[in-house]
Amino acid sequence: MRTKLFSLVVMFVTASCFAQQDAQYTQYMYNTININPAYAGSRGALSIFGLYRTQWVGLDGAPETSSFSVNTPINNSRLGVGVSLVNDKIGPTNENNFSADVSYTVQVSADFKLSFGIKGTANLFNLDISKLNPEDQGDPQFQDLDNKFSPNVGAGVYWHSDKAYIGFSVPNFIETNRYDDDDIAIYKDKINYYLMGGYVFNLDHYEYFKFKPAVLAKMVQGAPLQVDISANFMFVDKFVLGAAYRWSASLSAMVGFQITDGLYIGYGYDRETSNLNNYNSGSHEIFLRYEFFKNNGKMTTPRFF
Repeated sequence: MRTKLFSLVVMFVTASCFAQQDAQYTQYMYNTININPAYAGSRGALSIFGLYRTQWVGLDGAPETSSFSVNTPINNSRLGVGVSLVNDKIGPTNENNFSADVSYTVQVSADFKLSFGIKGTANLFNLDISKLNPEDQGDPQFQDLDNKFSPNVGAGVYWHSDKAYIGFSVPNFIETNRYDDDDIAIYKDKINYYLMGGYVFNLDHYEYFKFKPAVLAKMVQGAPLQVDISANFMFVDKFVLGAAYRWSASLSAMVGFQITDGLYIGYGYDRETSNLNNYNSGSHEIFLRYEFFKNNGKMTTPRFF
């Protein structure tokens, strides 16, 4: 007989894996390259991005995510490239994803561009069975996994202008069984589908005040449809204040500040709307983005995404 703690943690980890799958972000609109490779180079700048997220604070084994990426257009060509690293910890598991992205952009009208992207990913997966505290530490059915390697590929499309965007992507086409117990996968990466869109409205003649509603839908087999709806306001191209709702899951508050022309900082806080709210004190997310622009070191039109 395995201990109750072991059973509870296995249930928690399994539920997290099938309900969440890919790492989730409140401020996904600033971290689009992690889910859509077509975003690479779309901002017209060398963009360096770092994010840290701690989810469900106070709950043992809760998800913790660190993300770092760099993407840029290639000179005056239609190509964009990017690289990223995502470290995701949940309970006894620790994953590292190293990705490379390539995009190709076509000007489809005076205002809009259409980008196509492909992603290649190397995944290193670790499972520390000792953290599950099984009664029989030598049970051959439960063994550590150290840097188990698995490759993956993904693709995406991204239709965008300075004021609007729509994107569809599948970051990973290959389903991977991370851990098998008698031929039953109890930790399995499934295919995640993302559909996103947003539009920026000018609320005054001088464009000092802007409003951007946005939506992200995430679909994965075996889990309910996840929909994030957000509303952000930008004041004088410097200060951003917003809120978001993850359907049947959480409410979020977001704030951001353009410190210099190149440096932007953002913070988000989530509070669960489900029964899970009784067991944690919320989720925190903070990121920094620094960009190098070609036009005298400045972006000609400040982008809201």
